[in-house]
Amino acid sequence: MEDKAITGLFITFEGGEGAGKTTQVNRLARSLSERGHYVVTTREPGGTPESEKIRQLLVQRDAFNWNPIAETLMFFAARSMHIESIIKPALKEGSIVISDRFTDSTVAYQGYGKGLDLGKIRDIEKVSIDGFKPDLTFLLDIDINKGLERSTKCLSSKLGYEKTEDRFERMETEFHKRLRQGFLEIAKKEKKRIKVFDAEKDAGVLAEGILEIVLGAMK
Repeated sequence: MEDKAITGLFITFEGGEGAGKTTQVNRLARSLSERGHYVVTTREPGGTPESEKIRQLLVQRDAFNWNPIAETLMFFAARSMHIESIIKPALKEGSIVISDRFTDSTVAYQGYGKGLDLGKIRDIEKVSIDGFKPDLTFLLDIDINKGLERSTKCLSSKLGYEKTEDRFERMETEFHKRLRQGFLEIAKKEKKRIKVFDAEKDAGVLAEGILEIVLGAMK
């Protein structure tokens, strides 16, 4: 009953390493804001102080060697706080919420990538967030080698220091192959919600196509 009060739009961006999600999140937010919409941008894991602390445990290079079930439980713990503290309140105010990653990433990384049974992930999803999902998801698909090359040189070249949130980027090539295939399998199962874009295209062209779909969804 409570969720019926939600009037905003929840959009997520998904994809492997170096797909350009953050760039597209920022471009979309700017375009929608310029059209007079109130936009909240956020990320996962993160968004709340509690979730940001969990992020440090999971994505830093020197993070502990968590097994897939432990990782999944922590991701959903952070997601539960994120939903209740940030996402739902903003949606109930009529805002557009744009998140860099959500549950699809957990299914792809811990499920397809690390081999955790997908049924277990869905069970945890049901218990922790009651199946709460985005209204619209953009999957930015990219060749894994090109994506990893983009990702590993991005921060070090632009900001002058070594990127340390690269625990998953440093995993073996086979993991990233399974990860990409996982995202594509998820998209096939939910074609209405998930729109797949070729992330190797020009960022401006991608942004225009994404904005067109979002504006169409808002009519």
